[in-house]
Amino acid sequence: MKLVTVVGARPQFIKAAVGSRVLRKEHQEILVHTGQHHDANMSDVFFAEMDIPRPDYNLGIAGGTHGSMTGKMLMAIEEILLQEKPDALLVYGDTNSTMAAALAAVKLHIPVIHVESGNRFHTLESPEEVNRIVTDHVSTLRFACTRSALESLCKEDLAENSYLVGDPMFDAFLYYSRKAETAGFGDVRDLEGSSVQVPREFYYMTCHRQENTDDPEKLRQILMAMNRLDAPTIYPVHPRNHRTVQQLKQENAFGNILFVEPVGYLSSIGFVRQAKKIVTDSGGVQREAFFAGKKCITVLDFEVWPETIRDGRNVLAKPCCEEILTKLGQEQHIDPAYQPFGDGHSAEKMCRIIHSCFEV
Repeated sequence: MKLVTVVGARPQFIKAAVGSRVLRKEHQEILVHTGQHHDANMSDVFFAEMDIPRPDYNLGIAGGTHGSMTGKMLMAIEEILLQEKPDALLVYGDTNSTMAAALAAVKLHIPVIHVESGNRFHTLESPEEVNRIVTDHVSTLRFACTRSALESLCKEDLAENSYLVGDPMFDAFLYYSRKAETAGFGDVRDLEGSSVQVPREFYYMTCHRQENTDDPEKLRQILMAMNRLDAPTIYPVHPRNHRTVQQLKQENAFGNILFVEPVGYLSSIGFVRQAKKIVTDSGGVQREAFFAGKKCITVLDFEVWPETIRDGRNVLAKPCCEEILTKLGQEQHIDPAYQPFGDGHSAEKMCRIIHSCFEV
């Protein structure tokens, strides 16, 4: 069976590292990188340290409005699909790359396989929500990470050909944590390019969503909270936020925050595993915090992964300094028997289902 897999952003690289390693044992895979995340620290380092196969196509499409980016991707992916003539297209998650690829394929009557299907934020103000809904409704085969995601698909009359397999991010976390233990944090650099010494104790923060960064005052409130903690905060800054962060640094003394360039996956899960606590707006990082047993504050006003919102383990907060500090001070309780993200073998389950559904 010939599959075209389309990725474009770092969470998809992580899932592809797991998926491709299993899929390529039985199937031919053509890997397409749209370029949505094109910075070396957001892309190349992931392929290198996770042994992801090099892309067969790299489209170099990044930046611009959502419509512009999605349109360019759709046209470019359509050309590849016409040339490669795959039996199916496989996509991960909820980025513009995901939706563009799914639309290109379905219009060419190519079956779409959607991994991480069914998650719902219940707000169309989130562009990721739009991408995921559209992709789910044009997909032939849908793989849900959690039971709540499968239930959402059932409510939308998408139960047929929808399967609960577990979370490939959990697969990746288990597999690569062993490598992270020996790899250390790597060469961490500040925004000026100088090497940074990682402190013995630290908090870890990621913040990139437009809900928290398009308004500088919201990001300022988050940074004010982190600056008041009892240990430094490590904050890898997404390229799209560099300008805002530099402006806020000029206006405020954030001496307790280490603003650094984006880090690779092994470094990131190393930070997650060793941080005192975590503040994020990332769906991936909040899950990794859950996997690592770390208290997490998610700065959003909607649940991305409701399975983590339990026993104080992941708590939602508004971009408000005092609220973030208050909720960071609350304790969590960990129930070892609670494992909502599967058994770490989702990729093998997906491969078996693909094999069965397409009779290869």
